[in-house]
Amino acid sequence: MENLSGKTALVTGASRGIGAAIARHFAELGTKVVLLARDGKALSDLAADIGSLGGQALAMPGDVRRYADLEHAVAAAVQRFGRLDILVNNAGVIEPIARLADSEPEAWGRIADINLKGVYHGLRAAIPQMLHTGSGVVVNISSGAATSALEGWSHYCSTKAAVLSLTACAAKEYGAHGIRVVGLSPGTVATEMQAVIRKSGINPVSRLDPAVHIPPEWVARAVAFLCSEQGEEFAGTDFSLKDNAGRARVGLPLIV
Repeated sequence: MENLSGKTALVTGASRGIGAAIARHFAELGTKVVLLARDGKALSDLAADIGSLGGQALAMPGDVRRYADLEHAVAAAVQRFGRLDILVNNAGVIEPIARLADSEPEAWGRIADINLKGVYHGLRAAIPQMLHTGSGVVVNISSGAATSALEGWSHYCSTKAAVLSLTACAAKEYGAHGIRVVGLSPGTVATEMQAVIRKSGINPVSRLDPAVHIPPEWVARAVAFLCSEQGEEFAGTDFSLKDNAGRARVGLPLIV
């Protein structure tokens, strides 16, 4: 992963869970990180922590639902670090979980704004800068829900399915211009989202043994792999950590 040293990455949803793990791992690899999330205090604490360990991080409080916030974060990355090499569209939510007839239209739409439009906003803001430099990598955090219908998850399943298509479209449009766009489906991860899912009790995922959830640090290692030269072959695809083939490529423990 040495080829990530000196690069600059923008990570959305970076205040906790998978996003924070990705930011920390990038910093360990010598990548400068721009952190975007709504929780400014958590971002500042994370940036300070990364700095105390010798890394470079810039906290950018913002909301992926607002395109201007992504545009501002990209501009800040270029101004502070001179470039933007990597975008990780990680921000995503699943709460509130509800069957369609019980769902609140406003809340359902909010999920779509974050999970789908937030990814579009990231792509739209970052791609022009990557085109300017002639290279870049975008990793969209995907989900098995993109291809599986799960009760109570109509908002999450449909938005993740749309992101899967958006990944393929972006790869087709910009792959020839040196920009690699790839999805990452990590499976179930031990984050606060799993507590929300478990509390809902609506579908089989809510009844999974917590021991089967992988740590967010594994997802971070997979993102770094996809951003490295080794990840080039997966452009336009949805790379999965739910089977041993994907885990073996990243160097993660296998399913037994």
